[in-house]
Amino acid sequence: MSNSTPLEKIRNFSIIAHIDHGKSTLADRMLEAAQNDSLARKKKNRMLDKLDLEQEKGITIKLQACKMNWKGYELNLIDTPGHVDFSYEVSRSLAACESALLLVDASQGIQAQTISNTKKALELGLKLIPVLNKIDLPNINIEEREKEIESLLGFSKDEIIKVSGKTGEGVDKLLDAVITQSPPPLGDFNKPLKALVFDSFYDEHRGVVIAVRIFDGKYTYKPGKTDELYMIQRKQTFKPTEIGIFNPDLEELETLRAGEVGYIATGMKDISFFTVGDTISDQKDTSPLAGYKTPKPNMFATFFPTDSEDYEDLKIALTKLSLNDASLTFTDQRSNLLGSGFRCGFLGLLHMEIVQERLEREYDIDLIVTAPTVEYQVTKTDGSETTIQTPQELPDPSQIKEIREPWVRAEIMTPEKYLGDLMSLCQYRRGEYVNTIYLNSASSDIKLKDQYIVLEYDIPLVSLISNFFDQMKNISSGYASMEYEFIDFFPADIVEVSILVNHDEISVLNFLEVRELARLKAVKLLEVMKEVIPRQQFSIPLQAAIGSTIIAREDVKAFRKDVTAKLYGGDYSRKKKLLEKQKKGKKRLKQIGQVNIPQEAFLAILKT
Repeated sequence: MSNSTPLEKIRNFSIIAHIDHGKSTLADRMLEAAQNDSLARKKKNRMLDKLDLEQEKGITIKLQACKMNWKGYELNLIDTPGHVDFSYEVSRSLAACESALLLVDASQGIQAQTISNTKKALELGLKLIPVLNKIDLPNINIEEREKEIESLLGFSKDEIIKVSGKTGEGVDKLLDAVITQSPPPLGDFNKPLKALVFDSFYDEHRGVVIAVRIFDGKYTYKPGKTDELYMIQRKQTFKPTEIGIFNPDLEELETLRAGEVGYIATGMKDISFFTVGDTISDQKDTSPLAGYKTPKPNMFATFFPTDSEDYEDLKIALTKLSLNDASLTFTDQRSNLLGSGFRCGFLGLLHMEIVQERLEREYDIDLIVTAPTVEYQVTKTDGSETTIQTPQELPDPSQIKEIREPWVRAEIMTPEKYLGDLMSLCQYRRGEYVNTIYLNSASSDIKLKDQYIVLEYDIPLVSLISNFFDQMKNISSGYASMEYEFIDFFPADIVEVSILVNHDEISVLNFLEVRELARLKAVKLLEVMKEVIPRQQFSIPLQAAIGSTIIAREDVKAFRKDVTAKLYGGDYSRKKKLLEKQKKGKKRLKQIGQVNIPQEAFLAILKT
């Protein structure tokens, strides 16, 4: 089967929106309107979100692509994830398009993610089509939302297309707008092949499948006579085993031409071989497309199976998950207390949460997860450089010349009334103020109910990964939203805090922190430990130390039997004698006593 739609009849577009603004539901309505929904998934609510977790949480984790036919035009929709952790994937999907639908939820309004993705789209030169979704909801002020889009994003009221992803109202009009407003792709069939990889996934029968947008040239697949293709950035070659389009399931074709979106099956097993953003060509010396970055994990946590017998199952499950997720990395890790596990690298907290939930639900593995950490760069006194992720990897303090921690530029979008409290939160988390941007300008004739502000702060990444999002949402009653991007590593006075239970160090609970906040964090941790560690026959000291200096202490009180209960009257010295005898017994207990920390207590401690 071959496909030869002329360039002027092709439209490549994306949908950009904040998380949970209804873009996957709207995409499904568009597929239904164009009547090419795959029967296999017709029974599900969300056709483009294939993972159970995506269906349940209502978020897009892996972006999807799909071809639609509408009034003689070929429309290629590239869906994008809406969460900050996946912003690199968003930028590559946008690079594969000529236009984007800018989706705003009529009940929630514009959020930080929408504005940052709008910036990305404008930088890439995309034509934006504003869309107001969920107009079927009761008690919403459509006029207020239209004013918001006009004032914050600079569109006129006539340009805004009002739709309902739930009922399908306005979807036909939206598809017409894509045809009339979106520019056709540019490209030259006679030039060498140039294709952008914007996604990759693993298929049991086809191996690694890469999703590509063809910018120039064409590629014809002939079984048995296939030419090699080159990955320009990776400087490697591979032989395709099949090519085709997303319909939304994979549909095989003979030829992919300039302007089209399709897939190339490689038959290979290693997904990390193909990096999103790489350029595929049939000639070695083709110049690569711009914007390539190697996706790098920002934060790390160690997963231990609750039952040590599940170690192999966990290894198999992580291997399967990493087949579809090139940004998930993992290595073996051993702990004297928790046994064997895996040190995993993630793009961010949501990414970690999704991997953890998929392991527990799809593979039925009970996990203990250590507190997330970031990567630090250490310069030793002999001039050598090393990177560390855990307190155990930190060299001896006498060998350390400098430690550097990662910082990010955070943009928090919020209504003005929450500004002061959010600034306090950022400063408390060691943030450095950069700028305040007032979004709806005073010169505008349109007056909004809320004045919107973007707060810019430079902040250590480690401050963001410890419940920053939850606190930000609490302070702003859920209205604030944020976006961040990595800046660089900067020097910091980082110390290792050791946790001792009954004078024995529990290395799995040790943590790295800046010196000025180390005591505060240690006190909080010991307070939690005091509550969850069961009482014994003897009192247990809980201590936090930097080197040999104790910086915090709590005691788990001993059970106390009332040995004087049988006394009735008589001299006080008899009571004293019995208490002294009990004291000696307790002392002996303490010398031979080992503290057993139950699993639940460990979980409670690690969650803090």
